[in-house]
Amino acid sequence: MPHIDQLAVLTAADQAAIELPLDEFTRTRGFVWNPKPFALALRDDSGGIRGGLIGSLQWSWLRIDILSVAEDWRGAGWGRRLVEEAERLAVATGCRQAWVDTFSFQSPGFYLRLGYRVFGELPDYPPGQTRYFLAKVLTPSLQGRKYG
Repeated sequence: MPHIDQLAVLTAADQAAIELPLDEFTRTRGFVWNPKPFALALRDDSGGIRGGLIGSLQWSWLRIDILSVAEDWRGAGWGRRLVEEAERLAVATGCRQAWVDTFSFQSPGFYLRLGYRVFGELPDYPPGQTRYFLAKVLTPSLQGRKYG
């Protein structure tokens, strides 16, 4: 008999099996679910990672999942450079827009300064805070720039 089972560990095979019905459904409507994940690492002189950006490219959109910079490196422009490099890579692959979500206790002002605009809010998530959803139209002029 069918039942619901909580998985203690989500394996790649389990995830693929769970995504399959949704993928088949969206394909029948002309949309192939095939996000291209990527990561940018912010390294110090010894090669250690001090932060970075994790995102994906899908349907002409850049999705920023994680942006992180070590506390002692903040305020030096590394976060901006990571986002701009992700945008440059996205434009080079044909992306025209980008989106990200962040929280009121994190960095909505940072993304606003980079040209992102709020398109949605989830109040009281986490309690007493707000989750913000932001988007930006990417311009082809980003394609030739490289940030390091």
